[in-house]
Amino acid sequence: MNQYVAQFLAYIADERKMSANTTIAYRTDLDQLCAFLHERGIEHWSDVDSETMMAFVINLKEKRYANSTMARRLAAIKSFFSFLKERNVIHHDPTDQLDAPRVDRFPPRAISQHQVDELLEVPLQNGTPEGIRDKAMLEVLYATGMRVSELVALNVDDVAFDHRTVRCRGRQGRERTIPLSDPALTALEEYLDIARPQLARQAPDDPEALFLNHRGKRLTRQGFWLILKTYAEQVGMHDLTPHMLRHSFAAHQLRNGVDLRELQERLGHASIATTQMYAHLAEESS
Repeated sequence: MNQYVAQFLAYIADERKMSANTTIAYRTDLDQLCAFLHERGIEHWSDVDSETMMAFVINLKEKRYANSTMARRLAAIKSFFSFLKERNVIHHDPTDQLDAPRVDRFPPRAISQHQVDELLEVPLQNGTPEGIRDKAMLEVLYATGMRVSELVALNVDDVAFDHRTVRCRGRQGRERTIPLSDPALTALEEYLDIARPQLARQAPDDPEALFLNHRGKRLTRQGFWLILKTYAEQVGMHDLTPHMLRHSFAAHQLRNGVDLRELQERLGHASIATTQMYAHLAEESS
């Protein structure tokens, strides 16, 4: 893998006439990507897929890099994969679906109730087990305001249909119980009755995970990101992120009269000051 990195760096320095500082920065960015891939046992560029690259981006986000650093790093990586594709080292560019973050900082954004309803209808167009699963995931995410990491960590026994709640494990191991809406409960029942048994046939050794991928394994965060991106693009919301659904949940709950303290508990915020930042969205997202 390193030989292609060396060829790319020589190319941008000699043919594209990039500065020495830019070349050094690109080397650092690509070295980080190589280390990430090596940890996952990926030794050939042709084995890198879009899900792996989404995982890499999430890894960068969790390290809390500045948006400007993220944007430069992704620009370097996208340029590198374009270089590989032009030379037929790879046949598919795994960074096609990656968007660089905005460099400017913006306050939390929410979408309207109408946009949420429109998004939630899209999985119904697909009668496959995956479509039924996706409907359930989106309904649960919007009904609870969970983080994606919390959603994919759910187990089957975390859902209490008799109490109409779901148990969620948040940051620092904090556990909370969140009420579920009627649409979320209905979607979960259909998923558990129809879709999950079909998905589980691929890997019957994973009985606890609530949401499974097409291989019968627990769905990953990057897998969910790709699913949401696909549906969002179908309804014209090209910049929608999972966290925007969390913002929308919070804004709509406040607009519907939920107490700020109660919302803090549902979101799993350690400080109510964090919850208060959603107050201004309640009016904007109507």
